[in-house]
Amino acid sequence: MSALATDGVPPGWYPDPGGRRQWRVWTGTSWSDLTRTYGEPAAPRSSPPLSLTLALRRIRTFGIVGVVGGLGLLVSVLAHWPGTTHPETQWFAYVASNVAVALLAVGATTCAFGVRELEGRWSLAAVTPGLNLFYASALVNRRLGLRPNWRILSEVVLLVAFVISARQDLWFALAPAIVAYLELTWFGALIDRLGGSPHKLPARALATQGVAQS
Repeated sequence: MSALATDGVPPGWYPDPGGRRQWRVWTGTSWSDLTRTYGEPAAPRSSPPLSLTLALRRIRTFGIVGVVGGLGLLVSVLAHWPGTTHPETQWFAYVASNVAVALLAVGATTCAFGVRELEGRWSLAAVTPGLNLFYASALVNRRLGLRPNWRILSEVVLLVAFVISARQDLWFALAPAIVAYLELTWFGALIDRLGGSPHKLPARALATQGVAQS
């Protein structure tokens, strides 16, 4: 022990000088009573609840398609309802509108449970049909370390423009597909991160994060 002190060994964990199969802390001048068994496992890293991961996967599989796809189908059917300038047949309009409503119901319900898992409680935002998808997206941004940004607002504006102009401008039909693709990317990023896989965020997201933190 004296040789160790005179040699100037820095403080730290060293094999127990008494010969026991354990580590003991050397303070720099003496041995402390703090010990640790050889091979003592490190504290396990906390993992996210399985229910959260499942809820995010359901939003990615059913919620986004249900809300965005259902909205896109319903608006398109109403724009060509029997009696309009370019009408669909009555049976097709009836079937398609019912499918759209069913998609919206499934999507909104899925997003409601997703928000419940992300927040840990029920809230008004969770049970607001349609808008709960974008609220869930804002919570996903927060968990990814990004502050809520203009991306979500721009997606909402794009969908509103689609609803208003779908009958006159056919190219607006691309709006739901664009919004769905962006949402799939963000939810996929958080799912991968919770699973321990690095997911490269879009460059625009990283740039937005830098501006928000500066």
